[in-house]
Amino acid sequence: MNAQVWSFPGGLQLPANKQQSITTPIQQPPLPRRLVLPLQQHIGEPAVPCVEVGQQVLKGQLIAEAGSAISAALHAPTSGTVVEISEQPYPHSSGLSVRAIVIESDGAEAWIELTPEPEYASVSAVELLQRIRQAGIAGLGGAGFPTAAKLASRAQNDLHTLIINGAECEPYISADDLLMRERAVELVEGIEVLMHILQPQQVLLGIEDDKPEAIAILQATIGERPIRLQPVPTRYPSGGERQLIQVLTGREVPSGGLPADIGMLCVNVGTVVAVADAVLRGRPLISRITTLTGAALARPCNVEALLGTPVGELLAFAGLDSAKLDRLLLGGPLMGDSLPSLDVPLIKTANCLLAATREELPAPAQAMPCIRCGDCAQVCPASLLPQQLYFFAEDHDQLMEHNLFDCIECGACAYVCPSSIPLVQYYRAAKGEIRELEQRQLKAEQSRLRFEQRQERLRREEEQRAADRLARQERASRAQEDPAEIETPSVPAAQSVIERVKAEKAVGNAPDQLKRLKIDASMAQVALNKAEKQLASHDTEQLRTQVAELRVAAAEAKAALAAAETQSASAEPTPTAAPVSDEAALKKAKIDAAMARAQLKKSEKAFGESPSDEQRATLASLRGDVERIERQLNELQGTAMPTEPKTGQPVDGVLALRQAKLAYIAQRDALRAAEREGVSAEALDAIRQTLAAAEAALHAAEDASGKAPPDLVRTDKRPITDALRAAKTELAYARADLKKLEREGAGDSALATARERLKAAERAVADASGEAP
Repeated sequence: MNAQVWSFPGGLQLPANKQQSITTPIQQPPLPRRLVLPLQQHIGEPAVPCVEVGQQVLKGQLIAEAGSAISAALHAPTSGTVVEISEQPYPHSSGLSVRAIVIESDGAEAWIELTPEPEYASVSAVELLQRIRQAGIAGLGGAGFPTAAKLASRAQNDLHTLIINGAECEPYISADDLLMRERAVELVEGIEVLMHILQPQQVLLGIEDDKPEAIAILQATIGERPIRLQPVPTRYPSGGERQLIQVLTGREVPSGGLPADIGMLCVNVGTVVAVADAVLRGRPLISRITTLTGAALARPCNVEALLGTPVGELLAFAGLDSAKLDRLLLGGPLMGDSLPSLDVPLIKTANCLLAATREELPAPAQAMPCIRCGDCAQVCPASLLPQQLYFFAEDHDQLMEHNLFDCIECGACAYVCPSSIPLVQYYRAAKGEIRELEQRQLKAEQSRLRFEQRQERLRREEEQRAADRLARQERASRAQEDPAEIETPSVPAAQSVIERVKAEKAVGNAPDQLKRLKIDASMAQVALNKAEKQLASHDTEQLRTQVAELRVAAAEAKAALAAAETQSASAEPTPTAAPVSDEAALKKAKIDAAMARAQLKKSEKAFGESPSDEQRATLASLRGDVERIERQLNELQGTAMPTEPKTGQPVDGVLALRQAKLAYIAQRDALRAAEREGVSAEALDAIRQTLAAAEAALHAAEDASGKAPPDLVRTDKRPITDALRAAKTELAYARADLKKLEREGAGDSALATARERLKAAERAVADASGEAP
């Protein structure tokens, strides 16, 4: 107990003003009707609500979860109903509002089921840290750093010294003094829990020597435990973390560093008791001991108040005289914040409420220019140059050079300044600006890294694409040198096509086999076209052989299809087998034509813009069907078949005449197309000879048809003029109209007019063709 102690630079001897609040034990204020619990009561991220408005909660129930690793949970201080989750006033000099959970008490004080861990010695450090985290404990000495995060980050280091801070050096504040007097057992229990978690080599408990009652009680409670209680001289700010470490160990925390850098950890006595409650009794942090003091209070005291209790209710419990109240501080006279209202709630870091009169804490005088006296440097416990920090308040580089962030904002410099300069306010503002600038720079750096990573990814992708292109070029180059490497077109083998054609011929010539033969012929032609295109690009022996085989296959398929069509035509039933009227045949032909066109359009839509080889063959077959049916329809519309064969009219002659007409029309159309395309004279002569042969065949078919005038309508085989074409068109219409009237049973007058029109049309045709009517 009488071990050596060291000193720290600077510091002040100040009036304690603690006696007025330690004359009575810790008090229990009345249960407030309404509790306001800000989600931000600690350093780090705000807590995240896990309850809803209107929900019933029990005392100790979790109402907000830790928002991140550096955060603290929040629990209901009493049972009641969540009535709001909204912006509420916050105990800070800025007067800003923060998001908070508002609970309306039901007065029952009904607890949740607690889960204590009395046998903590058999529990791992990780599990105990999780319990501390779930209890929502943050530093109760004023800083508010989440305790679980502080212990977890230090437990992995080479920790050799655990320091328990009971100095409580700032005037007026006596919360820790009363706690050490009345809850010494819980304090020692909490120290032992921390010793189990951290496994330090030594534990030091520092208390200022102006607290003899607390020192005596704790010394008796500690007994033979390996805890060294060490009184320290009363000098402000000996309760600062760095200053207490230096006093107890003689070692100084390096500039910009942490106590863990020298193997030490410092914890406030109130925080230690909260750890004991969380582990041994399973109680979360829902209340704290707060000093109520100041000349404006009739009954200064210390109270154990529920978090979220309105400050005004606590001060009223201590006998607030509103007429005397001039300034209300959260904290002590040197480091406290002025509160703008009595409506703000009590939070985890609120160790003191100082209700001061004007005489007790006079308003600061008007600031004057610095006289460079150096008094501020003499009292600075961090060995800084406060006057230089003041001069460089807007020069961030100079502030960092002068170790601005080593300032603990104790206020000693402003207390002794003869010019009444609020130095700490300048330092706080500069720290805020620097932190904000660092955050912006960090975001900019993160954005730069993301941009560079994206550029690198795009570069790799482009390199990969370039490599792929080069590989394709190399394969193409090798293919030109070695034709064996060329991939042959994916076409059906010639032998396979021939075998399919032969198989279809062997089966027969039913309509479905005929259709498959058409598809085979189209597929063979498509495969041949594709192979010829490949051959034009890569002239290789393998492709030449492939093209030759496909040409043979295409020819075989066409020959098989032609033979099947001829056999099918000869096998068709004659009109005498199933006599139908001209109107019925015409109607059926129209229906067939419409169905064929619809099937073609449906297939084209289904196959899309890029049909496969088999699909193209199917489309070609369907187009052929449409053309065939439309030719038959045109013939029926132009020269309707008689209802039934006339006596002595050979049916075979009529069928032969129809086929001869179709053959002649096809050759005539071929000649016209050749003339439009400007083919050679030799080719035209060959086509004309074929047309002449077709014309002779047509004459022979007409003579053999057995038709007698006027039923025999000879087809003109010579080129016709526009006048002859018009006359023939009129003749066709006149003949069709007359037949229609006859079928409908029109009157004699209408029939006579139609016959006269027909005769006139026949005379016009004869005149235009130079023949006698």
